[in-house]
Amino acid sequence: MTLKLQMLGTGSAFAKTYFNNNALIMDESFTLLVDCGVTAPMALHRLGQSFDSIDAVLITHIHADHVGGLEELAFKMKMLYNRKMPLYIAESLINPLWENTLRGGLFQEGYITCLEDVFEVHSVEPGIPVDISSGIRAEFIKTEHIPGKNSYSIYFNDRIFYSADMIFAPELLTQLVNERGCEVILHECQLVGPGEVHTTLQELLSLPESLQKRIYLMHYGDDMQSYQGHTNSMQFLEQQRIYEF
Repeated sequence: MTLKLQMLGTGSAFAKTYFNNNALIMDESFTLLVDCGVTAPMALHRLGQSFDSIDAVLITHIHADHVGGLEELAFKMKMLYNRKMPLYIAESLINPLWENTLRGGLFQEGYITCLEDVFEVHSVEPGIPVDISSGIRAEFIKTEHIPGKNSYSIYFNDRIFYSADMIFAPELLTQLVNERGCEVILHECQLVGPGEVHTTLQELLSLPESLQKRIYLMHYGDDMQSYQGHTNSMQFLEQQRIYEF
């Protein structure tokens, strides 16, 4: 089944022009929000949408550009729309998301005391695909980002790889394409500097053409325009544009 992708933002953690790297994944009747960073509420507002137009949210890791908008989402869903949004998250992230990120703002004695009070929590085991809707299947794949902190990229519908923030993993990309039939790679891209906790453009340019032609670049800096025409066959994802894969 064809999926639609609309990036709410395509920017790195510190980008201002392109917003946080958050996305909407849509089948014919279901909308999944992939990560909900600080800028997600504003990005949705600019699209003329609200959190109530989203059916579920999936979280890859707990940096602010990926979860900083969850407090607003939770409050609005509970107080304005009176429903719990399904939250798809790796089991290893559930406790840190509540205790280290959301508890301070959301906790209200006798009203909101845990993540389950505001979300319908679906704990996902990496490597085991889960059907989120009739047309969206997601498999969490553990990928390396910050030492000691868990981060998960997502393999959608056995053909679309959506990277979280991750260090360069050419073996994984090669395996997905050659052994698992991956058709599209939506990959984070650090444009300048060494790739200590991210994948750099130079590293992606070292991949064979058979992989590069499948790659769309995201999570880039505000200087992206300077790199247009210097990415070989790889393309930059555009904020708000709707893609069909």
